[in-house]
Amino acid sequence: MSDHADSPTARDVLWRFGPMVYGPTVLFALGEGAVIPLIPVIAAQLGADVATAALVASALVVGQLCGNIPAGWAVARIGERLTMAIAGLVSLAGVIGMALAPSLGIFAIAVFLIGICAAAFGLARHSFMTTRVPLSFRARALSLLGGTFRLGMFIGPFVAAALLAIFGDEHATIWFFGGCLVATVVLVLLGPDPEKQFVRPPSGTRRGDAMDAEDTGEPVTGSIRLPRAQRPRDGAGEASGPGTGVLRTMWRHRRVLSTLGLAAASLSAVRSARQVVLPLWGVSIGLDAQTIALVVGISGAIDFALFYASGQVMDRFGRLWAALPAMLLMGAGFVALAFTHDLPQAAMWFAMFAAVLGVGNGLSSGILLTLGADVAPAADPAPFLGSWRTLTDAGGAVAPLLVSGIAAAASLAVAAGAMGAVGLLGALAFVRWVPRYVPRVTP
Repeated sequence: MSDHADSPTARDVLWRFGPMVYGPTVLFALGEGAVIPLIPVIAAQLGADVATAALVASALVVGQLCGNIPAGWAVARIGERLTMAIAGLVSLAGVIGMALAPSLGIFAIAVFLIGICAAAFGLARHSFMTTRVPLSFRARALSLLGGTFRLGMFIGPFVAAALLAIFGDEHATIWFFGGCLVATVVLVLLGPDPEKQFVRPPSGTRRGDAMDAEDTGEPVTGSIRLPRAQRPRDGAGEASGPGTGVLRTMWRHRRVLSTLGLAAASLSAVRSARQVVLPLWGVSIGLDAQTIALVVGISGAIDFALFYASGQVMDRFGRLWAALPAMLLMGAGFVALAFTHDLPQAAMWFAMFAAVLGVGNGLSSGILLTLGADVAPAADPAPFLGSWRTLTDAGGAVAPLLVSGIAAAASLAVAAGAMGAVGLLGALAFVRWVPRYVPRVTP
């Protein structure tokens, strides 16, 4: 075997993960991104009013929140690959339920079921990457994972628009999602297994000591354990072993979850608020729908363009060098935007700060995945990642409610300022807790 084959580069390993992780992620996100914008429309066709249609659409997020902890249990017991396949198959049943739903209640249950499966699929691939990607390029691998998800969600609505133009029926997008799920399951089950392509550590080297040796860029199969000095400290001062229950894992790691986990939740909240505040801000200052869509689209394009840069920064300089600028940009961007509502050039300021928020969000790509992988127990990460993802998903789910409530009680400008304050406080939390819990990255 050649030297190149014996010591594959980061690029080689990322390429080998394509059929198992990145390809299925794009397919799942593409189908989901095509369906999500039309869920309220189909709910309205089934008799829902505006408030009820919004409630049905939120069933997807609620399903994700409810699915994270059970998904951690499933991954710990049946493995990542089988969990992804089962999640894809059950999602397919949910898609069929959405397409054939005779009533609003069944349609809402189908949406909720897809949310649960999306959580299981996401946690399984997160756990898969956590246990198989060496620390030296973990952030790049997980940023690419986040980027593939963003790519699917970005292209999905355009695919939906094309399908509507061709078929004139919203259900065409549901069947498209079904086709994506079939391809996802086939790829997960029949695609090449990355573990069979990896070079195992030399005989005589314990798998737990693989990362103690000099980092040659060679991938390591199984869980990657850090040197004792670099292992993240958790609430009990010890690592979780295989088979540890989800609730026991949450209690054991209560300190990191209640500190760094809450900082991560604040990042998720600011991200989610961006998606709500920007369209509402455009409407509030009197812009037409086309202009708002253009500004939000440009912000999203900037966000997407930076996803891999975030991983490079984290792997080269450390996690804080991406997390802190991202939170400062988004926090300061929201605070500054709050003072521009009544200015003569409000539209110009809106476009500028939308771009700033896009840069901040792009720099944060993969951070939540990477931090979760960094502090997860090496031997059995899935139960911990279930708790971690529940926290971050909760932050994203609460933010729109906060924006709505503050805007109703005061104004949209106050709501934007409040989310900016959350971002700045989150930045301080990252400064405090990342150095304490996250292993130092040596370029």
